Amino acid sequence: MGLENTSTEAACAVPAGSSPAGQLLVSSHHMAHQPVTPADSCGAETLEIMAAAPRYNRWQFERIARFLGRRVLEIGAGIGNISAHIVEGRRECVVLTDTDEYYRERLRRRFAQHPEVSVENLTLPAEDAGERFRPSAVDTVVALNVVEHIRDDRGAVRSMASVVKPGGRVIILVPALPELYGSLDVELGHERRYTRAEVADIVRGAGLSLEALSWFNPVGAVGWWLNARVRRASRIPIGQLRVFDSIVPILRVGDRVPLPFGQSLIAVGRRYG
Repeated sequence: MGLENTSTEAACAVPAGSSPAGQLLVSSHHMAHQPVTPADSCGAETLEIMAAAPRYNRWQFERIARFLGRRVLEIGAGIGNISAHIVEGRRECVVLTDTDEYYRERLRRRFAQHPEVSVENLTLPAEDAGERFRPSAVDTVVALNVVEHIRDDRGAVRSMASVVKPGGRVIILVPALPELYGSLDVELGHERRYTRAEVADIVRGAGLSLEALSWFNPVGAVGWWLNARVRRASRIPIGQLRVFDSIVPILRVGDRVPLPFGQSLIAVGRRYG
């Protein structure tokens, strides 16, 4: 079940200098002359492609939903494909972070009507992350398809653990099976893919208790092998993705009888003390 809120704070307190989603930091006049562009064009294109897979995004979200609390910080929120589902849950506080101003501006615009949402710049690892986000009383950190992009992945997860209050959770989703590493991983800037044992070790190494560790999307593993290892594609084929998205309701049945492999691994770590 999700964390019950024990904080007496009703508002989403955020660090000084933060930007509530409704506050656009760059004026429309300025934007018209100096548009913000993504630092990583491949990553931006991939996020737009994934936005065309709403069933898949909801499936991914629902696999982590029961672990979410009321005060959530998302790492690497991008254009908000998962953020939208987090916000739907009527949270008390949602802090959306990204390293890229292009995405932060997109997030401000998308969630401008949600006073509980704030948008922050955050690069991990960050030694001051715990102190910086203490005012937000975060009970859940979510990082989906993020950790594999960070060279010091262990330091990044330690920083996440420092952000959540005692009893809180850190939820990560990472690409699985190093044998699948191929052209798509290179284009997306993946430092690595993970084994189950490696993920468990990273979570525990951050001082967290491993509450759950599961495979996700076994059919996607086959598609990744085909596109990244055999075809050596540089982008996720949009036609394949749309077909895949259409059969997600069937694939979700497989969650009841999980297979011992998958495209991704989902880990939930809990902070005690």
